[in-house]
Amino acid sequence: MGVCQQKAEAKQEEQIQNTETMKNTEEHYTFELSDKVIRQKVTFKNRYGIELTGDLYVPKNVGDNLPALAISGPFGAVKEQSSGLYANQMAERGFVALAFDPSYTGESGGEPRNVASPDINTEDFSAAIDFLGLQENIDRNKIGIIGICGFGGFALNATAVDKRVKAVATTSMYDMSRVNARGYFDSTTPEQRAELLEQLSLQRWEDAKNGTPEYPENGLSQTNEEAPQFVKEYADYYRTDRGYHERSINSNASWTVTTPISLMNMPILTYIKEISPRPMLVIAGENAHSRYFSEDAYKSANEPKELMIIPGAVHTDLYDKIEIIPFDVLETFFRDNLQ
Repeated sequence: MGVCQQKAEAKQEEQIQNTETMKNTEEHYTFELSDKVIRQKVTFKNRYGIELTGDLYVPKNVGDNLPALAISGPFGAVKEQSSGLYANQMAERGFVALAFDPSYTGESGGEPRNVASPDINTEDFSAAIDFLGLQENIDRNKIGIIGICGFGGFALNATAVDKRVKAVATTSMYDMSRVNARGYFDSTTPEQRAELLEQLSLQRWEDAKNGTPEYPENGLSQTNEEAPQFVKEYADYYRTDRGYHERSINSNASWTVTTPISLMNMPILTYIKEISPRPMLVIAGENAHSRYFSEDAYKSANEPKELMIIPGAVHTDLYDKIEIIPFDVLETFFRDNLQ
């Protein structure tokens, strides 16, 4: 046995021991860590100097030059929820996977809290690529992205601009710019848009006077029988033992009132065609209220591209239902395209 191999095995054994210790003291995750996977807390900075916190999932007993994935989402979730579950599953399949909290949320930095930005959240993915490409056991020419829900849109935007990303997949994708600018199914009228922007503009003076942004009540906490079905589905994930997490915005808090401003004015899928010639896989539930975002993104993109509709599935089924999420398809997609 060579010295390098001995050092690698000793380092991995140390990681395993550290992970076992962490298992006994770690906080709440909404899924079980695979016994085939090592999980460790990591930090890295984005281009704006914001420190991001993630969990790095590494398959046990593997060598170097591994393919890697940066994973984030859903919008308003944290890494202990869906993105961590995805990372855990993909690490089982031989990928190094980084699930991270976006800027201003979870354990990541940024003030004030609970702010979203089409620019910064796109940059967060590229910062994750920075981090992955510096790891000794990762082949920086084999890095992809998975974006879930609203971070599916940011994932597509990041892939368009960041040519280091070799393949991208989204599940239950939301175009957060479109839904904020136009409403669901583009139903917002120009008059309604102008009125909302007037309200948000005036709110900025209130926030400036108070020295802190205004936060509305957590909308999911108000869910009742009269709520739309998709809102009930969100509440069934975020507000129950199924997906609740203390740091999740959607479980306990809300975005700042003025968060929509930049999203309303900065479309994130303008350059989706520039993902090509790198491959794109878009996955959505047949009965998801958000399905049209995925279908329209697919139509707008150039080849190579694939649209997969999961029969009978709703939006939140692709958050955590392992028997429904097509992980074997995701494995094949990235295995074939991270060459």
